[in-house]
Amino acid sequence: MYFDSFFNESDLYENGAIDAVIAALKKDDLAYEHEGALWFRATRYGLDQDRVIVKSSGEPTYRLPDMAYHLNKYERGFDPIIDIFGADHIATYPDVLAGLQALGCDPERVKVLIHQFVTLMEGSEKVKMSTRKANFVTLDELIEDASPDVTRWFFLMRSMQSHLNFDLKLAKTQSDENPVYYNQYAHARICSLLRKGAEDGVHFEAGSSFERLHHRSELGLIIKLLEFPKLVYKCASEYEPHLLTQFMSDVSTAFHRFYTDCRVIDETDMPLTQARLGLCLATRTVLANGFSILGVAAPERM
Repeated sequence: MYFDSFFNESDLYENGAIDAVIAALKKDDLAYEHEGALWFRATRYGLDQDRVIVKSSGEPTYRLPDMAYHLNKYERGFDPIIDIFGADHIATYPDVLAGLQALGCDPERVKVLIHQFVTLMEGSEKVKMSTRKANFVTLDELIEDASPDVTRWFFLMRSMQSHLNFDLKLAKTQSDENPVYYNQYAHARICSLLRKGAEDGVHFEAGSSFERLHHRSELGLIIKLLEFPKLVYKCASEYEPHLLTQFMSDVSTAFHRFYTDCRVIDETDMPLTQARLGLCLATRTVLANGFSILGVAAPERM
């Protein structure tokens, strides 16, 4: 992952952005003093009650710098603005959206993605963690223990609305039970098959006919591969990358079935061999492209 820029919250105080938000709200009578605190008239924008934006102690609540920060994003031209929060923010982010609306911004430009929490498991045992006791597992430790590919895949294989049980024992297993290994093995098997064909002097030739591909397993794999472009578009437009991990597993399953049911290299039937090699190449391309989108390695040997 790469970040184009980092933004420090302290900049909002130093450049006057916080004071500007307060002044704008007060100017339109959308902020008022009550019991020593400064309140935002959130009820005017559909919320159940007004919200404190500056405590009686003079300390801003999180809502105020968040409003200022998002206003900065609007001014820099971001559209859409994508916010990623944990489930503990599900009841509070509407306050910031209401504030943006009060400041004259279109809240529809903000896409809020709420992720459920992750529980670390060791098989059936829950890994106990406590921030108060400084007993926790960092993401760096998880990556080192389970590998970058496995960590990324496990986090992506569930919908953000679903709670994730990250099984450390499964993550370190090199078998078909591990979905990362299962999918990478399908790619590696195709590469091995193509290498063997090359060693025997058998290569796919452009322009070969695919009319001989009518076995149920062949057709099932072809139909699945054809779903790839629309599936990628859906992942991007609906912010649901887990659909791609599910699709990849379906492709791998369809390929393993095809590989079991159909002999790919048959020197006695070169037209059929050419067609099946083409199907293998198409499958490898789809798997490799899927791995690339997910940021996971596509090994040629395992």
